[in-house]
Amino acid sequence: MIEVKSLSKRFGKFLVLNELNLHLRSGECIALIGPNGCGKTTLIKSILGMVVPTGGDILFQKKSILKDIEYRKKIGYMPQIGRYPENMTIGQIFDMVKSIRNVEYKLDEDLYHQFEIEKILHKTMNTLSGGTTQKVSAALAFLFDPEVLILDEPTAGLDPLSSEILKDKVLKEKAKGKLILITSHLLSELDDMVSEIIFMQEGEILFHQEVGVLTKETGMDRISKAIVHILKKR
Repeated sequence: MIEVKSLSKRFGKFLVLNELNLHLRSGECIALIGPNGCGKTTLIKSILGMVVPTGGDILFQKKSILKDIEYRKKIGYMPQIGRYPENMTIGQIFDMVKSIRNVEYKLDEDLYHQFEIEKILHKTMNTLSGGTTQKVSAALAFLFDPEVLILDEPTAGLDPLSSEILKDKVLKEKAKGKLILITSHLLSELDDMVSEIIFMQEGEILFHQEVGVLTKETGMDRISKAIVHILKKR
């Protein structure tokens, strides 16, 4: 689905990504984790076409994204902090996005209804709590039934019930064969969702492994414990 080939990115003299190679397959829910400043955000923005790499390439369905922008329509992106025009209402935001995309197929409004967004369409974005803004971002990310979902700290600010609703939705989309890439600092939330782990450190891939292999090799029953075990040995 997505192949990252010898990807590098420099900001001035600072090397943020160093010759990354990854193969992200359909039907996988992959956790992208690592310490702050390790390059996770730059990698995500590179995949989204928001950052132009210094070297290397990214292939989406075997086609370079450097020569194509249409692939972006196949990605749903939920940012860690959603930034919207402050004086627009939630309803206006949804209407605007639908108008821009102008698709003819049936929209995926599962999260829209489960989060009961239709009850707060009149509220302006500058009046929303962080959790409500996250709900809006999540509903928009899934709305156009994308083949790939990139979710950046998706449960940050969500109440426990909303977090469970979102996690259930992620699992349903994974079962449909979609590729889902999640960043999170809350490793305990990943155990029931992800099938692979990518751990980044200082702009490089420390390891990319299936969860089953990771837990078996470390003898640990949880992702967080397995990762700590590996890092202690390095």
